[in-house]
Order: sequence, then structure tokens, then C-alpha cells
Amino acid sequence: MKKVITYGTYDLLHYGHIRLLERAKALGDYLIVGVTSDDFDKSRGKINVQQPLMERIEAVRATGLADEIIVEEYEGQKIDDIKRYDVDIFTVGSDWRGVFDYLNEYCEVVYLDRTKGISSTELRDKECKLRLGMVGNSPYLIKMASEASYVNGIELSGISTSCPDAITKELKDFPMVTEDYDVLFEHSDAVYIHSLPQEHYEQIKKALECGKHVLCESPIALSSEQWDELHELAQKNGCILMDALRTAYATAFQRLMLLVKGGKIGTVVSVDATCTSLSHYNPEQSINTSWSSITGWAPTAMLPIFQLLGIDYKQKQMVARFSETDSCFDTFAKVAFVYPDAVASFKVGTGVKSEGELIISGTKGYIYVPAPWWKTDYFEVRFENPSDNKRYFYQLDGEGIRGELAAFARAVQTGKADTQIAPNISKAIVKIMQDFYDRNELIVI
Repeated sequence: MKKVITYGTYDLLHYGHIRLLERAKALGDYLIVGVTSDDFDKSRGKINVQQPLMERIEAVRATGLADEIIVEEYEGQKIDDIKRYDVDIFTVGSDWRGVFDYLNEYCEVVYLDRTKGISSTELRDKECKLRLGMVGNSPYLIKMASEASYVNGIELSGISTSCPDAITKELKDFPMVTEDYDVLFEHSDAVYIHSLPQEHYEQIKKALECGKHVLCESPIALSSEQWDELHELAQKNGCILMDALRTAYATAFQRLMLLVKGGKIGTVVSVDATCTSLSHYNPEQSINTSWSSITGWAPTAMLPIFQLLGIDYKQKQMVARFSETDSCFDTFAKVAFVYPDAVASFKVGTGVKSEGELIISGTKGYIYVPAPWWKTDYFEVRFENPSDNKRYFYQLDGEGIRGELAAFARAVQTGKADTQIAPNISKAIVKIMQDFYDRNELIVI
């Protein structure tokens, strides 16, 4: 029996894919199809994939052409697979001609001409083009604009800012820079908001009333009532409203969560997160021009706590230090949660510096994520016996921003909000903000 193997992403499976699989099948008696995993695609810079792995596998299976389907997960796997499955022929599209000649040492290599005039990239461009406008004055918008260029299906339409000169200086040849929010709406299907937290509610509400989808830096509001109103409005108008928390889309963070939830370190007893930075702190500035420690860092710090332990804590205690020049601007905050069977805490600061690490303690071991844990590509699982310790490394592209934008574009396309940040977690983050600024259970030092 002659075995043939081929690989592909098979995103938005189309006639060209099927023709390639038919011709691969005709080369032998048994066809093995390798479908690239989401993580492997990310490592190759393919952030434009619209369908998750299982959907792509099912699409290939539905063709009836594959005798066996495997998942491609790492560099060098092709050689391992050829040996493991005793493959006779490796085949792939002619656009890869010459790239896989090294496999001739292990089997015959055949390059097949692709079907002209059709590709997944063209389909994504045609069907999923999303005109995205940006709102705010933060320098972070410049990074966001840069990362958006890596995400297929997103077209930046412009920026609405009250500091147009500064933005224009950094973003030359940008489509449009305006101070008028309404003008941006005329050229956009959706908006990304990175303004001050106290401005989020009004800006999101206006966008949703105009039928625009919204991706907003967390917290999306500063009270539970505002959160409820905005989500009800989004549902009423058929719009997507998503929190932007790039850490949730970093591969290392996602794998870490899966390991913990899978029982790798036993039952979680404690989660401790620290996020601090002095780079954005200026004691002469007020909350009207800066993000405080609780609004700037707490959503990120609470993410692993709420994802692992949930939002039903029994009690919490909040401690904060405020600026001498502004009694509403916290430069440091520490919040502790008590759960029925666990505890958690986070420290955040814009006027205090500390080690930005994440430690998750369990009954079998613990996970250590070094600073800065919120954009890590590496973490360790540690046990009582050091020989059992294991290190995990993952590629971090765009600090999670690319994955965040791709998820938002996919949510708009499908009409289903992304699940990386569940609505109950989004609302729980807002509730902490509300209690903090209401000085509810807050100790000031």
C-alpha cells in the first residue's frame, strides 16, 4: 500500500483545497492529511485564520478524501510523521516548490499546481473585511495600528483623537486622523477604544447606538449599571461588545490556564499576581490625563484569578495609596479575595515598583511565571521533587494583540462574542472598579 501525506491550514475550505486533496489522494492508496494547529499557525505568523482547529478538521473530514487526519503542532513534525506512518510520498502545493526538498531523504516529494484564481486569503479579504476605527490619545494606539497590519480581514479606517498632531507625527500616511468621533463612524464598521476609563461608557454607548461593533480596553465601564446598559444595547442593536485584554490571547497564558484547569498542580489554593510600572506615572498629572493603578493594571491582574477561582468570592479587602496631588488617583493598590477553599491577591501600581510575577499554588505543585507575566512566552511548573519540574516556551507575537484583533474580527463575522473573557468576568472587573471608587471596603494608606 502506497501512503501519501500532505499538510495545510484548510481555513474556509474551498474548491481549490478539495482539488488539491483529490490529486494528493490519486498519488497513492492511503491519504494522511495534517491540519495545522492554531498555535503552529501563529508561530508561522498566520494570524489571519478565521476558523478554529476543530472546525477545519471537520471540514476536511467532510470531504471524504482523507483516510486519516492528524494535527501538525511543531516545527520538524513532518519528518517524524513520515517515519512514524511509513509514508511513501509527501505532497504539497506548488507555491512551496523547493521548500521541502530536504524531505527527499525520507520519501518522494511531489509539488502539485494549485487551482488558479482562488485562495483562503482572497476569500477572507472579500468576505471578512472589517473597517476598524481607533479612539483615544494613548501612544498604545500606535502599537495597535502596527499589529493590526498582521491581521488579515482588518482595514484601519482612521483615528479619532484630541491630540491629532502627536498621532500624525507617529503614524505617517495613516488613512485619517480626526478630532470628530462622528466622522470616524462614517468610515468605520467597528471601533477600538483606548481612551480614559471614565470616557468609555459614553463613547461605547454612542458607537453602539450608531450600530458599530466595539472592542474596548478593560474596564469597559466603571459601574455595574453602566455595564448592564451597554451589553443590553449591544444585544438590541446586533453589535459585538468585547473587552480588550491582550494577555488573554497570549498563547503561553492560554496554555497555562489549560494546564491548571486540567489538574497539573492539583487543586488551586492560591493565586497571586503583581503588575506595576513607573513608565506612565507622573505625580503632577491627575486622573483626567492618566490611567491610575487600579484602572490601568487591575483588569489584567484579576484575569487569572477570576478565570481559575471564579467570581463568587466570600469577601475581599482593598488597600490603596493615593497621589498627594490628587485624592482620586491611586498610585498603588492591593486587593485580597477569600474563596470557600482558596485565596487570591493582586498588587498593582503606577507609582510603586515591584516584581511583576504570577504564582499559582496548588496541592501538587505550583506555577511560576516570571516578570512581566502579562506578556510572557515562558513559565515553569514546579513540584516538590525538582526533577519533575518542567519549563514551557511559546512564541509571543504582538503581545497577544494580534490574537485579540483576530478574535474580534471573527466575532463580528459570526455574530458570536469571543469567550476568552467571559461576560461574568468582564462584569466582575467592573464591580471591583465601582467598589474601589465608591470607597466600599477600601482602606487608604
